[in-house]
Amino acid sequence: MRSHGLRIAFFGASLVSARWNGAVMYYRGLLKALHARGHQITFYESALPERQRHRDLKVAPDWATVVVYSVEGTAGLERCLEEARDADVVVKASHVGFLDEWLDARVLELRSGRTQVVYWDLDAPVSLERMAGNPEDPFRALVPRYDRVFTLGGGDPVVLAYRDLGARECVPIYSAVDPDAHPPVGAEHRFDCDLALLDDRQLDLERRVESFFLRAADLLPDKRFLLGGEGWGERPRPVNVRYVGPVPLREHNALRCSARSVLDISRDGMARFGFSPAPRLFEAAGVGACLITDAWEGIELFLEPGRECLVAQDGLEVAEAVLCLTDDGVRDLGQAARRRVLAEHTYAHRAVQVEQALGLG
Repeated sequence: MRSHGLRIAFFGASLVSARWNGAVMYYRGLLKALHARGHQITFYESALPERQRHRDLKVAPDWATVVVYSVEGTAGLERCLEEARDADVVVKASHVGFLDEWLDARVLELRSGRTQVVYWDLDAPVSLERMAGNPEDPFRALVPRYDRVFTLGGGDPVVLAYRDLGARECVPIYSAVDPDAHPPVGAEHRFDCDLALLDDRQLDLERRVESFFLRAADLLPDKRFLLGGEGWGERPRPVNVRYVGPVPLREHNALRCSARSVLDISRDGMARFGFSPAPRLFEAAGVGACLITDAWEGIELFLEPGRECLVAQDGLEVAEAVLCLTDDGVRDLGQAARRRVLAEHTYAHRAVQVEQALGLG
């Protein structure tokens, strides 16, 4: 494998569409940063109609080549695999959305003396709990065959669990912010509120949204709450919660800069394992939003509670935070969070970690 200027073949969900694709900004930020360091990226994604019809990246990026393969049979994917054989690093991400189990095994055929094959788990807590509950899970036998496993988060609990399954190496590559994509912008009246939550409705998130967000709204009937994201339209909610539907990526910065405070809530598995900040946490910090987050182990590695964010154990503490925030507090928390992520948590920082994990540093 070359010491620099790697050719990286990346099989992921989608680089061009954010539709039901919570990792899209993670993909974009990290691959853009790797390209800036001299690496050549080819991103392979399926032609699933729901995503391709809702492309928000209208123009092909200059930092990656995007190859879209057919979902009619396996011929298109086979051609992509053959092309990827010449890469220095082949990445198979979790939740590609088309023939995932088949592709988990097939990419391993590309391993050679000059080609590393990496599994990139974007949902490690769920993967590990699934395998723990099913000794016959087909991915268990594949784990030791990958050169290494990268994860979106999870810290030591995830690393140790993957090593127990025989992983040769497991390295968390945390989310971060792309300062070019998430700068502070002007506030917009249509997003005015005391607390905003921006996330898609998911089974392993909904209970925590009820506990942290909707409960806080119940406790503060005179405050204005705003909910954005896919799937919440039919969900009953307090009258002071305004649902704005799916919010395009290009409007995320405006929403976060318009809200007096922004709530970030971890999914169930992420909260149990800890050390799993979602991309949206760093994106909100990047625009200087005043952040309130649910409590999870490891938050202090990324933002300092009380100075760069507020941490709540439940909806009552969220309500207390919203009620007690002063104008100075809102400004100071947002500015401190922005300084921290720009200094330590950009995708440029993460790209260096990827290189080191691949043996380049």
